[in-house]
Amino acid sequence: MDTLYPLIKPYVNHSLAVDGGHVLHVEECGNPKGQPVLFVHGGPGAGCEPYHRQFFDPDIYRIILFDQRGAGKSTPHAMLEANNTQALVADMEHIRTHLDIERWILFGGSWGSTLSLVYAETYPERVQGLILRGIFLCRPKEIEWFYQSGASRIFPDLWEDFIEPIPEAERSNLLEAYHRRLIGNDEVTRMAVAKAWSIWEGRTATLKPRQSVVEHFSDPFTALSLARIEAHYFMNNAFLEDNQLLRDAHKLGEIPGVIVQGRYDVICPMESAWELYQAWEMAELHIIPDAGHSAAEVSTTAALIKATRTILEKIK
Repeated sequence: MDTLYPLIKPYVNHSLAVDGGHVLHVEECGNPKGQPVLFVHGGPGAGCEPYHRQFFDPDIYRIILFDQRGAGKSTPHAMLEANNTQALVADMEHIRTHLDIERWILFGGSWGSTLSLVYAETYPERVQGLILRGIFLCRPKEIEWFYQSGASRIFPDLWEDFIEPIPEAERSNLLEAYHRRLIGNDEVTRMAVAKAWSIWEGRTATLKPRQSVVEHFSDPFTALSLARIEAHYFMNNAFLEDNQLLRDAHKLGEIPGVIVQGRYDVICPMESAWELYQAWEMAELHIIPDAGHSAAEVSTTAALIKATRTILEKIK
């Protein structure tokens, strides 16, 4: 079974100023003359982690990672102004031209799959291939499932902790209640609800409990950007039109893709991966029978690493 490549450090870091006062953290590692691949992190607002560099053979790939607006090492931290899907797509295109890359592979999971699809449907001529995990099409029913009614029935014990910060009278619309507090001026309340929001995601991300994942989501720095930016996007339907990603799947044309989906993914249930697979002629779907949502689960990690090899045989 494939395991992560050894941990490597970037050979260069970039700070790219973009509109709205945002400055993006971008790093490159691996082979400077290798096959360009862009790692597109989840959330939105989660930021990159060091192990994200390890999905790719550093002798073959020019590995590019960036923290999206308000996330990770990008600044200002957790800022919502000028932070929307179209801006992030423009940022990706700005990174591509800044790094003098003609075409590249995109590798994204969860929200990273969403953003990769939006970019590929906007700039199909720039995308050689897509490796996507935990498909999230950002439709209202998917947001409703995880933040109102659905996942709550699978994890009723953990759900109690998620809803605890919200008064009973406001629980008919938890997204709205959380969003109001996350953009409010009460710093103590903002941090408390941010941690509750983020921990709910971390505790449900794996098929079997994994403390390291929960600890990452519990970190106040990560929790604040993740919760604020996710709530901001989800209150605005991720700045997408109804069913936009499936509607425009034909624009993916001849782009080859690998979809890796945990059978027991509760955050992004498999229905969305299946629908995308049905709409995208050049995609292959790998259902992982012993995994949930997280890329860090052993079988999912192995499938993603294998995909970074097999995609090279398919790209033009």
